[in-house]
Amino acid sequence: MSQKTIELKGITWGHTRGYVPMTATAQRFEELNPGVRITWSKRSLQAFADEPIDQLAEKYDLLVIDHPWAGFAAQTGVIVPLNDHMPAPFLEDLANNSVGRSHESYHYNGKQVALAIDAATPVASARMDLLEAEGVGMPQTWDELMALAKKGKVAVPSIPQDTLMNFYMLCSTMGEDVCVSDEYVVSEAMGIKALKMLRELSIHLNRDCFDWNPIQVYEAMTQTDEFAYCPFAYGYANYAKPNYARKLLKFADTVTLPGTDRLCTTLGGTGLAISAQSEHKEIASKYAEFVANEAMQSGFYIEFGGQPGHRNAWTCDYANETTDNYFNDTLPTLDRAYLRPRYHGHMFFQDNSGAPIREYLMNGGDEKALLDKLNALYVESKGIKL
Repeated sequence: MSQKTIELKGITWGHTRGYVPMTATAQRFEELNPGVRITWSKRSLQAFADEPIDQLAEKYDLLVIDHPWAGFAAQTGVIVPLNDHMPAPFLEDLANNSVGRSHESYHYNGKQVALAIDAATPVASARMDLLEAEGVGMPQTWDELMALAKKGKVAVPSIPQDTLMNFYMLCSTMGEDVCVSDEYVVSEAMGIKALKMLRELSIHLNRDCFDWNPIQVYEAMTQTDEFAYCPFAYGYANYAKPNYARKLLKFADTVTLPGTDRLCTTLGGTGLAISAQSEHKEIASKYAEFVANEAMQSGFYIEFGGQPGHRNAWTCDYANETTDNYFNDTLPTLDRAYLRPRYHGHMFFQDNSGAPIREYLMNGGDEKALLDKLNALYVESKGIKL
């Protein structure tokens, strides 16, 4: 009598970096584990950031998630605490070999809700041929960035999600992390200063940027010759790999601000989680461990377009030789990246506060009134309970 096939369904996001390595690892896992079938579906990058994971957990066994969901996941129980299902030495290895705070970002209230299979933060990127044509090198300071922006050569992803992350970035870089107080997002003086800096830069951006996420910025930079530089967008090593795009990008650390060091961008990346409703938690855990282990992350995962979350994968020769040194060049940016709030309720704030910032960056306005609106959203988000 033949053994019944175990079927797992997974959901990730629709880009080479998000989808291809998951299908490739699933295929290899099936070959090594006859009787298991893993099918991956994909959704848009915006849906990845926004769609509630409790709804996804009803339909899928495996979920690639964004770490701001960690607090929600830990409090609601919709995601399996992996420390109850995985060997402690394995999780300890991931913690000891995290890229920046990536592993920590999925740990909340004693529960490891996901494995950091992917690490990312906004980094700088450039078309070096176009910078050379302008007679300049990779910008190193905010003033050099502004000079290039005034020539119309700079692109910045400026949809609501990214404008909020850039606001966090400037506040953190200048010495104030956001959402520390229970009453306000950030001090009025700091908030106004950060907003004015972003507005000054935004004035010089092509209006298309306000409808572009990082992927769309990278496509515009590689498929056209209009933009020479992006100062901060969530990094995608794919655009540095030979044959991936019409023109390749060179990735680098971010610029410095006057009186500070380089920018502290806002940590991103993705984690692999298991639904509490899955009927096959044990085999799902084995697959998650298969994807996140150092050997897989350092070779096969990168080969098929992934951007790993294991530190040794970032420093290995294979990763850097195939991406024009993307990983070594941007690792310092990852290591100092700001870990944004993850409390239960923060997704409400994140989902609603980017749009008013984007509106201000596009059209100007009263910074204090905007901060008042953000503070009201923040206080409301802190009151959200189960």
